[in-house]
Amino acid sequence: MEKRVPNIVVFTGAGVSADSGIATFRDSDGLWANHRIEEVCTAEAMVWNRKGVIDFYNERRKELMEKSPNAAHTAIASLERHFPVQVITQNVDDLHERAGSTHITHLHGELMKLRSSNDETATVPITTWKQEYDARHPDGSLLRPFIVFFGESVPNLSKAIEITRTADIFIVVGTSLKVYPAASLLQYVRNGVPVYLVDPGEPDLYGVGEPFTFIKKRAAEGVPELVQQLISKYFISL
Repeated sequence: MEKRVPNIVVFTGAGVSADSGIATFRDSDGLWANHRIEEVCTAEAMVWNRKGVIDFYNERRKELMEKSPNAAHTAIASLERHFPVQVITQNVDDLHERAGSTHITHLHGELMKLRSSNDETATVPITTWKQEYDARHPDGSLLRPFIVFFGESVPNLSKAIEITRTADIFIVVGTSLKVYPAASLLQYVRNGVPVYLVDPGEPDLYGVGEPFTFIKKRAAEGVPELVQQLISKYFISL
């Protein structure tokens, strides 16, 4: 009997991009250690501190455009040559796209897009690092970064849950599993589905079922190793 190739779902956080030199938000020296959340990452700040919010994300965009995908991004993209793969990411960068992954769900927005102030689904691409303060969407509203601010709902969460339920293998890379509601995705992994976690730190493992494998390495080292293991396991034995 022919074996079915398993569906792989990869759930990534800031750690997958840290090896590209992208500043993380929550580490002790991360962006939130140097900026007040309420001044640069809330809908209210877009009203009273519009210039400051736009400046903050312009700097993030400028930084991103100077960086490149690392070995973890390219290894995840290479899985598509062998398996059906879906990537769910908490990251707002476009490094998965640039590495070649083609099925990506962004939970917290996308830095290389702007959105209408009236409609969270009405987005436009931005091809330079600089958003002008008075730029407007075709609907007439002021544009804002396409970022899910603190206190806002996560519009792609339901989609991510449905994707998670399809996983035959669930891979978690570079996340503390402490950021909710994104971290709750593990609750929707079906019983018996193997979970692999690649992270050098001490993630919150509450609710992680069995079988479970913890690869305590940085993403750029651990992910390529895991990808090769999976390819060898499923295709040498097929």
